[in-house]
Amino acid sequence: MGPDVPLLNDYKQEFFLKRFPQTVLGGPRFKLGYCAPLYIYVNQIILFLVPWVLGGVGTLLFQLGIMKDYCTAALSGGLMFVTALALQMANLYAKQKTVTVERMQIQNTLTDEDEFEFSSCLGSETVKFIIPGKKYIINTVFHSLLAGVLCGLGTWYLLPNRITLLYSNIGGTVMIFVFGWVTICIGAYSLIINTATETATFQALDTYEITALMRPFYIFVFIAVDLAHRWYLYHFVTCTYFIVGVLQMHLKKRFAVNAPILEQTNQILHIIFIFLPFLWAMGILPPLDALFLWGMEQLLEFGLGGSPMSSNSKLLVMFLISAGTAIASYFIPSTLGVILFMTGFGFILSLNLSEIGFAFKHTMIGHLASSKSKTMQRGLRIQFGWREFVFYLTVLAFALIEASLLHQFAGFSSFSKASPQAIASYILIVLLITMWILREIQRVYLFGVFRNPFYPKDVRTVTVFMEKQRRLMKVGVVRRILLTLVSPFAMIAFLSLDHSLQNLHSVSVCIGFTRIFRMVWQNTENALLDIVVVSIAQMLVFNPDLWWNRSLDTGIRLLLVGILRDRLLQFVSKLQFAIAILLTSWTEKKQRRKSTATLITLNIVFFPILLTFIAISALLSSPLLPLFTLPVFLIGFPRPIRSWPGPVGAAAGVCSDTVYYQQMVPSLAVALQSALAAGSLGLFLPGSHYLCRFQDRLMWMLVLEKGFTYCGVNIKGLELQETSCHAAEAHRVDEIFEMAFEHQEHTKILSPNHHFGHILTPCTVLPVRLYSDARNVLSGIIDSHENLKHLKDDFIKVLVWMLVQYCYKKSKTWESSGDANKSKKGSFPDNQHSGSVERSRPLREEDSFSVDTIEDWSDDSVIFHLEPSGRMKDRKELGQLGITPKVHLSIPGSVETQSQDVPPEMSPEDKLYRAVVLGLPAVDKGKQQEVLPQVEFSCSYSELLSIPEEWRTAPVPSSKVNEMRRRFPEEWYHFILSQLDFFHLKEKPSNLLEDLMKDRALKDLYIHGVLSCCFGLFGLDNTVPAPSHVFRAYTGGIPWSVGLDWLTGKPELFQLALKAFRYTFKLMVDKASLGPVENFKELVNYLEEYENDWYIGLVSDLEWQQAVLQEKPYLFSLGHDPNMGIYTGRVLTLQELLVQVGKLNDEAVRGQWANLSWELLYATNDDEERYSIQAHPVLLRNLTVQAADPPLGYPVYSSELLHLPLF
Repeated sequence: MGPDVPLLNDYKQEFFLKRFPQTVLGGPRFKLGYCAPLYIYVNQIILFLVPWVLGGVGTLLFQLGIMKDYCTAALSGGLMFVTALALQMANLYAKQKTVTVERMQIQNTLTDEDEFEFSSCLGSETVKFIIPGKKYIINTVFHSLLAGVLCGLGTWYLLPNRITLLYSNIGGTVMIFVFGWVTICIGAYSLIINTATETATFQALDTYEITALMRPFYIFVFIAVDLAHRWYLYHFVTCTYFIVGVLQMHLKKRFAVNAPILEQTNQILHIIFIFLPFLWAMGILPPLDALFLWGMEQLLEFGLGGSPMSSNSKLLVMFLISAGTAIASYFIPSTLGVILFMTGFGFILSLNLSEIGFAFKHTMIGHLASSKSKTMQRGLRIQFGWREFVFYLTVLAFALIEASLLHQFAGFSSFSKASPQAIASYILIVLLITMWILREIQRVYLFGVFRNPFYPKDVRTVTVFMEKQRRLMKVGVVRRILLTLVSPFAMIAFLSLDHSLQNLHSVSVCIGFTRIFRMVWQNTENALLDIVVVSIAQMLVFNPDLWWNRSLDTGIRLLLVGILRDRLLQFVSKLQFAIAILLTSWTEKKQRRKSTATLITLNIVFFPILLTFIAISALLSSPLLPLFTLPVFLIGFPRPIRSWPGPVGAAAGVCSDTVYYQQMVPSLAVALQSALAAGSLGLFLPGSHYLCRFQDRLMWMLVLEKGFTYCGVNIKGLELQETSCHAAEAHRVDEIFEMAFEHQEHTKILSPNHHFGHILTPCTVLPVRLYSDARNVLSGIIDSHENLKHLKDDFIKVLVWMLVQYCYKKSKTWESSGDANKSKKGSFPDNQHSGSVERSRPLREEDSFSVDTIEDWSDDSVIFHLEPSGRMKDRKELGQLGITPKVHLSIPGSVETQSQDVPPEMSPEDKLYRAVVLGLPAVDKGKQQEVLPQVEFSCSYSELLSIPEEWRTAPVPSSKVNEMRRRFPEEWYHFILSQLDFFHLKEKPSNLLEDLMKDRALKDLYIHGVLSCCFGLFGLDNTVPAPSHVFRAYTGGIPWSVGLDWLTGKPELFQLALKAFRYTFKLMVDKASLGPVENFKELVNYLEEYENDWYIGLVSDLEWQQAVLQEKPYLFSLGHDPNMGIYTGRVLTLQELLVQVGKLNDEAVRGQWANLSWELLYATNDDEERYSIQAHPVLLRNLTVQAADPPLGYPVYSSELLHLPLF
């Protein structure tokens, strides 16, 4: 696709031009796409202005002095409530009136789906079109009530006298009054008439009609500030003076300071109020669900020291517990008690409480009852058992002892260069520098710019890498100890010595120190950085009159530094993302559109505005949204760090490739936990994205949670069937990783990263146990006449081995289950095995056609005799067993005469059966009378290796049987028998194997069995099979024949024959590649290896996927490319190999996902060839879209939340 592919196709452009004005105005549909009567537009305009008219009545009465302001608000609100309720009742009446008519309407498929037929100004169709109504009755009442409150408070908010008091400017009053009422009308219309589709869409479906509440909510927020300004200034202080007179001066002093700030805030918000429609239309203000989730996440992380959570329920529970902890600390009367409380709960809340609770639950279940629960408990104890419990308990005890002792005996001195707290600061500075150095030298690039001289060079194999990595592994262990044990205790020492903790009952102290005492454990690296920054600031600024020292305690300083650090890092990442889009829109030729030069020029001219957008986006912690991934930047609405509303791993496009990710993810998770703990992947935080690459597999990892010695991640697998866009980006990923890990040109010290500025920065390689995928062209092997000539002989050998092994294994089962019967009879029953098979023989197997039976027919044959009564008895007995009775018919053309001696006990069902027999195909009558001769073994133990009788009933001529006797590999057959041990027999003669070899009857059974399979797969001719026939036989797609029809009627034998043929083909490939088989022992070794370590079949087989999940060491499959006319072999080998891992620019991913959400959920641009999904080698646009959660993305695998222990 070229760079000028349309951003929106023609249909979507028209759709967008109809939807966007509706969004701006809050719901009125003035652009319909078809001709509508004028009254449709007039009615919408009238309904849009209803709140203004009703509010105007109240405003006029107030301005004339007839009513008080609050009475005016009540009047306008009441009128609006009645009007809104009446409109909803009109919609319900219109629906009821037309419900019977709608059932009689015939859908016209030639008309637009949005087209309506209007009959009158107030007709039912008109009402339903303008006022769609609510899905739930409760919303009908609630939204109407809310519309009344909105109109009443809006009237109070926009009273001209009130606005004049704020600004003392008539022009400003008029502007705010007019455009303020436009804002209220937009909010009311969206609430009560028709809810507009919002550009800020978080959920794909609005099940509970929450979208209608979004605009009124933001209006209420602005009104609430104005009400607070009025009420606090004119009522609260006066009431408090009479109630609590002793606090009067204190309150006057406090509100004397706060009143100007509140007034200025109110003035600013009145101005912003008139721009709310613009903010709604641009999608900057989040929907309510995203707003509350984002707000809880931000408060939990920056206000309470916690971590973002992987699910909404966990986020809510953790937020409530954390907030309760902060509130409870305010009421503790002792400073020592406060410190112990903060230290203890900070540590406990930083643990992986969900997994601890889960493990505890199953431990209790395991102690109480089932073995199943005990098994589950053992699996969970790998992550949390007694060892972890003792470790956590020990750490908690030492932390409490340290905090209490230091606070009690050394915490009363203020900060100075020689104070104990300053000494702790020096230690923290050294720790920060040391840990930062130890982290950086474990990555392939220092700062992502220069190659690390300590990192192993030209790493290709696991053994070489692990040998070169030993020193860095020791560095990782040292860093892990410093991070997990040393740093938290050093920070607790610094905090316990702080002078601010001597002041009790201070809200700022409780909030600030509750946060940092938890953050010490929850996010140790960032906490260490924040404390070092504050410590350095305290060392440099000793002026007590400075605002930093006078008004802020240490906890609040740390809070502000933490927010500043996070927003600054976001600003840098967003700026890097914006510059990457700007530069690549020109430097990448395939991204250069006709409008590119104009867009770049506008961005340069308005660069300060672009920086402002980036700064606002960073301040709100919202994604920077590149519209259609062009250099047109908007501020996305704030949303949770995981970007998607659904539960983690809930959905993925499962396909045949999913199984490879399912197999490798457990091993990858183990490797990741070591790398994360050692610091090889850099600084990881909730919201960090990583990309892992191995051959054709791409794994996308997102960090969701982080705490003390654990983190929670989600791993997604991207599709293996590469499209052109996927292949282009995957090729660039391979280039980046090869340049970092495999090329020898980086032997120079501090050589630069040639892909600096790409959103992917290589980190390290990880040894992971997974399948390598090798595909080979089999030309010269499968089409070799010499190989194909030996194929049948090898097939006979493999099949003999397969049948002997099958019967031998079955004899073990039979011996163990029939031990009691054998002890009673003293010998092996002759027909027990064959009889059981006889009873289960299906109808088609009994009535098979044989060319041998033709010679049995003669003119003297009695073919019109009646069916013997004995057969009826046999049939009834079979019927009682639930088995289909045998059908005995005459030769073709014969007439079945009715028996005159029908037994009296014949049931009506049997009579009906006899009547309908004539309708079935005619079958050889003489064949049914033929009974296979009883096999007489010369060795009584031969019954153990006897194949089922039905397996030797193939319709083959006797001449072929004799031919098979000549071709039968007797030496090979004897060798196989000599390998059997019969250990399962309690008593066996010493010459058992010799007797079995001499038993000709047993050999004849195998000859018949082998011949039956050869007849089914190859037919009766002795020609060399063609490659196409070999391929069809391997895949089980041989054209129909009499032999194949017989063979498929024996499913178990057919599967054995198919398996033997696949083994034979693999043997042919191995002989061609590795050389001929020297002796029988080597051949048996081949076959045993195939049986134990290989799965040989097709990729599409269910057993293939099961073999991958069971981690079979090797898998082999045969394929065919019809376009090139070649046959290919695919071999999967399970081994420990190196997976390359790189860190992605978090803001680049969030920005592209924000655009994807806007483009699909609002613009509905689901075109598979749209511009924003085309390959972008720098932004990895196609891969990023794939990695999004369904239904917007399409990963083939998505794991549940994986809890990785980091110590």
